[in-house]
Amino acid sequence: MARPMIGVSTYVESSVRWGVWDLPAAVLPAGYHRQVRAAGGLPVLLPPDDEADAAELLRRLDGLVVAGGPDVAPERYGAARHPRCGPSAHARDAGELALIRAALAEGVPVLGVCRGMQLLNVALGGTLVQHVEGHGGQPGVFGRHPVRPVAGTRLAGVLGTGELPVPTYHHQAVDRVGDGLVVSAFAGDSLVEAVERPDGPLVLGVQWHPEAGDDGRLAAALVTAAAAAAEERARTSPAAR
Repeated sequence: MARPMIGVSTYVESSVRWGVWDLPAAVLPAGYHRQVRAAGGLPVLLPPDDEADAAELLRRLDGLVVAGGPDVAPERYGAARHPRCGPSAHARDAGELALIRAALAEGVPVLGVCRGMQLLNVALGGTLVQHVEGHGGQPGVFGRHPVRPVAGTRLAGVLGTGELPVPTYHHQAVDRVGDGLVVSAFAGDSLVEAVERPDGPLVLGVQWHPEAGDDGRLAAALVTAAAAAAEERARTSPAAR
């Protein structure tokens, strides 16, 4: 069977410098696509293009990673803006929400990372805490703190139930949990660190940054789930009958 094709969302920045160039660019930390490839997936980078294309795009993908990035616009979950909420990336919010909703509709496995977890929660009707302390390092430097997966969850099936140190850099978090999601990990201060759907194709969000470390188990779980979901869709699609 062909390697599962995993789409990974990207930033779009107005000014990115490389070589002699300073231009608008779609960019992504290399840890994302390297972990997907190391897990046996075929990574494809997804700029936040026209949200109307999301459904067509997801029909061609086997899995989706929604990457970290800027704060989700509070109006997306009906909240007033907190003074510490960062600038919004409206095009990225719209594009990634469309990708998440299309993935859920198509039965495509999803892994949300940091902002991606928050956006998954918002897509399913949840809300966010707009500012928390103590969950990141200095600007531009990942911090590290322990999380504990919840026994009996899909996340615990991948990572175990013991305390696990993870790379972290965020100041927002899940508040009200979205419809159909359950909490699958907590930090030591009881902040929600992961959410998931308990059944169906893998739908998982983690607050930390696995791509910034050397633990590839989450990427491997996504690729395995993507392969299984792709096989099931092929088996049950009208063209296969």
